[in-house]
Amino acid sequence: MNPFDSARISARMALAAALLAVDPSGLGGIALRGTASPLRDQWLALLRRLMPPGSPWLRVPSHAGDAALLGGLDLTTTLETGRPVAQQGLLARADGGVLLLPMAERVSPGVASHLAAVLDRRQVVLAREGLSLRSPARFALLALDEGASDEECLPSALLDRLALHLLAEPAPEGETPPDWQAADIERAQMRLPHVILPEPLLQGLCAAAQAWGIHSLRAPLMAVRAARAAAALDGRNEVDDTHAALAAALVLAPRATRMPPPAADDDAVPPPTPAEPGPAEQAPASPPAPPQPDEHPADRDAAQAARPPEQAALEDRLVEAVRASIPHGLLAALQAGQARQARASAAGRAGAASKHPNRGRPVGSRRAEPRSGARLHVLDTLRAAAPWQRLRQDAAGGPARLRVRREDFHVVRYRQHRPTTTVFVVDASGSSALHRLAEAKGAVELLLAECYVRRDRVAVLAFRGAGAELLLPPTRSLTRAKRSLGALPGGGGTPLASGLAAAADLAGQLTRGGDSATVVLLTDGRANIARDGSPGRTQAQQDALTAAQRFRAEGLSALLIDTSPQPSDPARALSDAMGAAYLALPHAGAEGLARAVQLAAGHGR
Repeated sequence: MNPFDSARISARMALAAALLAVDPSGLGGIALRGTASPLRDQWLALLRRLMPPGSPWLRVPSHAGDAALLGGLDLTTTLETGRPVAQQGLLARADGGVLLLPMAERVSPGVASHLAAVLDRRQVVLAREGLSLRSPARFALLALDEGASDEECLPSALLDRLALHLLAEPAPEGETPPDWQAADIERAQMRLPHVILPEPLLQGLCAAAQAWGIHSLRAPLMAVRAARAAAALDGRNEVDDTHAALAAALVLAPRATRMPPPAADDDAVPPPTPAEPGPAEQAPASPPAPPQPDEHPADRDAAQAARPPEQAALEDRLVEAVRASIPHGLLAALQAGQARQARASAAGRAGAASKHPNRGRPVGSRRAEPRSGARLHVLDTLRAAAPWQRLRQDAAGGPARLRVRREDFHVVRYRQHRPTTTVFVVDASGSSALHRLAEAKGAVELLLAECYVRRDRVAVLAFRGAGAELLLPPTRSLTRAKRSLGALPGGGGTPLASGLAAAADLAGQLTRGGDSATVVLLTDGRANIARDGSPGRTQAQQDALTAAQRFRAEGLSALLIDTSPQPSDPARALSDAMGAAYLALPHAGAEGLARAVQLAAGHGR
């Protein structure tokens, strides 16, 4: 039996629903993380019950385009009246209510940007198809995040604009959530414009956000709104410490990225008091400068000591309120100095996007004639022709009928994600084995994990001795890739030209098969075996440069990671001949390597 079937929502989830019902557009919305379950349905039912009767409750479909979200031409009315008539989109129709975004972790960048812009302006600006219209759009966005891992999450632009971030967790044993009613919410909404926030509490919320490493300016502003809504819900006209602590726990805690600096020890021996300056040394007093991010701890302690005791105690209470609301796992990570960073929305998606005339996913239309297999977009063609019907019928005379001209034609645009294969080419020769082969294996294992997250295929090719060997054909199995890499021996000559030729052959074969291929070459750039297998450094280097030029000529995407102890000239010359990006392993680091491969594969754009 599913434990969520008989679970009840927690007091935290109930309070978040009540606060959002009191100030929907002010708080922006809620990001609720958790799979579909009866517990989530209970929470949604509670929020719907607390919202004003008759308020909109709309859902964003997964295939929603610009016209569905922002509005556009009302085709039927335009054809009947002979003049352009605008039609409201989903965002404008949600004004005064709730907009539900299911599977928010998969939202496209276009939809996310439209939602973020409307949440900022609280209105929809329509300027398309000869129309210009502004409509109010003050709604609360419910982003239902069903991601199964940390890589699958909402875009940071949306998360930053939603005040409350919740986990769908059942109530602890014995906890009973408050039973708010719609009448309580209505009274709180009437009281909300008159609720004031004392200046010390405002400073305390800002100080708590700074202490926990929250750099977004929206966070303390949303904490202020949450505190005012909590006070209004409590029947108060002024925010007190309890409401501010509640707002800090709900708004600031999920955004924490670091542990606050340790408090000054009251039992420590104070520094010696400097002697009084003489008359010649005295200078007019000036206000203290604001603390800098990398200032000395003694300077920071002195600035904190200058605060009034009451203000310092208030800020400490708000900091502790945030600490008490952070999950234990995240608190341990913060204590270890790790900041939780949201991954880019492209992470976890397979393939590089490419345009195709008649295959893939439809992504709108463009003005063009339906030639070479392109499909006519009937609705957009009619929308383009509709505003001109009265003029065309008057000019042509005869019976009234729909008149479509060549300049009205629109064809469907498609976008397909090509499978991406990353080919790792590892120099396992003696020169690399003596220096950095072990570190190169570690770097490749890190990059393999990144490729697995992006659902890419990987192949492993190594060269040593007399030639190159394909250790692992293209696969999505991370285990097989690591096993083949772990069994890679080192030593022997460096047939760099053979390795480059084999990599170019494999990348070309993948590209012709429809894949988007990227070659990641790990080498020190020093060759000593020529293409024909004969030893000789001079001829081997020349053959390697000749083989490298094939990458540039065929337009193959490549990244060269220099495995030398220090950045070397041969590796740089090889990357220039290939037209590849260059990265020195000693200075790259784990994140630099992963980012470089993403850029080379087209995932970082």
